[in-house]
Amino acid sequence: MPAPLRLSPQTIQVLDAFLRAPAGWRYGYDISRDTGLKSGTLYPILIRLAGHKLLETCWETTEAGKPPRHMYHLTREGLRSAKEHVRAYKAARSRQPAWGGAKS
Repeated sequence: MPAPLRLSPQTIQVLDAFLRAPAGWRYGYDISRDTGLKSGTLYPILIRLAGHKLLETCWETTEAGKPPRHMYHLTREGLRSAKEHVRAYKAARSRQPAWGGAKS
């Protein structure tokens, strides 16, 4: 069984990127471009999400001579989970004071 899913702000960014086109397949590069996350941050998140069965993955081969590309797609459970977690994260952020602390 995989370790509990870590919902860092970066993981929420990735889930939110998938929610922009939930039915489509995405390349890691496209997700990186949409989120601004570097590969060293993004790909471990994608691997964790796939390990939790929130993402389906496949290899796409395009043209001869070009390397295959790894593609990602939200599963049914992934879509439900992404909506729930992104909504909860945004709600929690909207309740935080802009100045980041308690008044004295």
